[in-house]
Amino acid sequence: MSLQPSLDDLDALAKLYPHSPEHLNVVRPQIEQRAQLVKTWDIQPGERVLEIGCGQGDCTLVLAAAVGDKGSVTAVDPASLDYGSPFTLGQAQAHLRASSLGSRMTFVQADPIEFLRTTTERYTTAVMAQCIWYFASPQVFTDIMVAIRSRVDRICISEYSLIASDYRAFPHVLATFAQASLECRKVTSKSNVRTVMSPERLKGSIKAAGLTVRKETILHVPDGMLDGTWEVNWVLSSAFMKEVEGAVKDEKEKSVVLAARDSVLGAKRVLEERGEKVRTMDVWVATVISE
Repeated sequence: MSLQPSLDDLDALAKLYPHSPEHLNVVRPQIEQRAQLVKTWDIQPGERVLEIGCGQGDCTLVLAAAVGDKGSVTAVDPASLDYGSPFTLGQAQAHLRASSLGSRMTFVQADPIEFLRTTTERYTTAVMAQCIWYFASPQVFTDIMVAIRSRVDRICISEYSLIASDYRAFPHVLATFAQASLECRKVTSKSNVRTVMSPERLKGSIKAAGLTVRKETILHVPDGMLDGTWEVNWVLSSAFMKEVEGAVKDEKEKSVVLAARDSVLGAKRVLEERGEKVRTMDVWVATVISE
């Protein structure tokens, strides 16, 4: 195994990411999907990448492998360092910084727009990898696009597409809307799905920010990527029901959330009757440039 794994050495990259030994099979598809993105975006050696919404750093790690020793990745996320499970952001980021690729990564805990106000650095590429649904509102996405458009040559984006080309991903799509129907009724949210934006809505915000989509595609995620399973299980949990009871007081609004949840349950049961499991939905991937 190379001391500094390349973008194609997925097993070695997965081993660098924080995990318990029994969960390497969970991490490996996540790393494979991030590598799929980086290759689609054609990230090159020597690039200076700004990553928005890095979270625990799985895409940061893969970007670091792609940019090589002469490149760098500045990864920004506003979340608290004690957020996240099974490893917090702070734990995961410290682990990656101590890895053989750590010298290529800089993690910054800050609001992305505030961070850009404190630096004059220019980057070749900005990356947002499946982080947009964490934003507080669609306007946050537009504001970030406006803030970074003059600081980078291009912006590379991925987000779940709300498309299930494989019928086994249909429960994941339904679970997204079940969560969104609850979260939009909260004043604040810590959910994985806070602001749902489809590719069409994202493209509208991109245009409003004075940018244009140069290239776009839909990618199927690797087998074994469990995001769909996790989101479906959350919607069907008793904890989700408790949040519904606490956050949604209007009878008609609660009926919508519960009906959305019931649709998830029904779709999952169809798969179970066939002896099949939930898959993760397809991902929209785009490269954006100034008009």
